[in-house]
Amino acid sequence: MFGKKKEIPQIDKDQLELIQNAQHRVKQKKRLYIHFVVFLIGSILLILANVVFGIGKDNKFLDIDWFVFVIFIWLFFLLYHVFNVYITHKFMGKDWEQKQLDKLITQQQKRIEQLQQRVKKEYPIPTEKIVDSEKKTKNASEITIIVAAGENDAIGKDNKLIWHLSDDLKRFKSLTNGHHIIMGRKTFESFPKLLPNRTHVIITRQTHYKVPEGVIVVNSLKEAINVTQSDTQPFIIGGGEIYKQAMTLADKIELTRVHENFEADTFFPKIDMSIWKETSNTFHDKDDKHDYAFSFLTYLKK
Repeated sequence: MFGKKKEIPQIDKDQLELIQNAQHRVKQKKRLYIHFVVFLIGSILLILANVVFGIGKDNKFLDIDWFVFVIFIWLFFLLYHVFNVYITHKFMGKDWEQKQLDKLITQQQKRIEQLQQRVKKEYPIPTEKIVDSEKKTKNASEITIIVAAGENDAIGKDNKLIWHLSDDLKRFKSLTNGHHIIMGRKTFESFPKLLPNRTHVIITRQTHYKVPEGVIVVNSLKEAINVTQSDTQPFIIGGGEIYKQAMTLADKIELTRVHENFEADTFFPKIDMSIWKETSNTFHDKDDKHDYAFSFLTYLKK
């Protein structure tokens, strides 16, 4: 729905971090190589000192020459160095730290949810107030999912669109113009630039996530919906995991159904027709500007 991404000739923060990590790894391996060479030379010198020059020839332990123990001890430190470079770095590097941080955040979120459930049980809110609040929220805004999906519900691969449909892009622009667009971090990062005349709301668990001025960052879909309450029709534009969460919260789905099956790694959830009702269906055949036939479908929650 968003067109081709333009190449920007500059090094962003992630690329710079990759370069710095690569430089650090090169230094680590150079130090290991030097250690290995020094070990070989040192071992040879120790053997020559004992065998040729007779240094410490009478010094033995358990009938084994002293230099053998020295070489084995040195070999142990060399192997430890190898372990740190290739094993420890792999399992306890920055990726491992990020996984541990994500795990901790998940545990904290579960604990917060448990505390919220406990508060609800101990201090219940009258049902009438909850119903009134839900009605007011529903009347205030119409939360809309907008998506393009194949017949097999494919919506993307490698964080990119699988097709380019001119009329679909025009429809997306027309519907979302002037509104809030809610999306996950990966969807936002797939944009070549900010979409004009729209307020971007980004959902991410990353702390201190840097965004351009005017972009709103939140930690959950519910929080994203809360910050868009002033909008009569905020749009949820992806990706796959955000769509799954949104199916129970949305009031409307604007779907472009591309009439073809596609290989993909991201899919749109199945639409439960016992919950949703199709209210509009407009078919477009393939032509010079469109490689696939497609239909514009609108669903409202029953």
